[in-house]
Amino acid sequence: MQEIAGVGVDVGLEMAELETVGACLCGAVRFTIRGSLRNVLACHCGQCRKSSGHFWAATAAPRDAFTFQSDDGLSWFQSSKEAKRGFCSNCGSSLFWSHSGKDTLSVSAGVLEKPTNLIFGGHIFCDDASDYYQVDVGEGVFETTSAGRAGPQGSENT
Repeated sequence: MQEIAGVGVDVGLEMAELETVGACLCGAVRFTIRGSLRNVLACHCGQCRKSSGHFWAATAAPRDAFTFQSDDGLSWFQSSKEAKRGFCSNCGSSLFWSHSGKDTLSVSAGVLEKPTNLIFGGHIFCDDASDYYQVDVGEGVFETTSAGRAGPQGSENT
């Protein structure tokens, strides 16, 4: 099994290779990512569901690939012992997930400008999904439960 951006699953190596631009809804947080982006993973853990209002679809890149044009509205919430979540304090957009032990930064795929050239890689923590939707296992499921993970509701692999 190959580890990709801190997720102990092989989600394929097809990746976007270009400059990707992202921003929150109000524009107070704007950034550029240079280089490869991990395939998009949909995380169904309780923390991702609560912070985003549904499951969280994210890609990731090395921290040093991010350049911020504006981070005036960027705030961080320590969501577990090892991880924190970045959001815009002006408009509330859920933007980032950062694990203290990883050299990558996860970013919400929905805040990236099109074309993203991203590929959906699959689902993680499906057993934690809410009861109002079904996960399509045909799209790939890599980790089914967050049980035993560090932090409340387990979210250490987003």
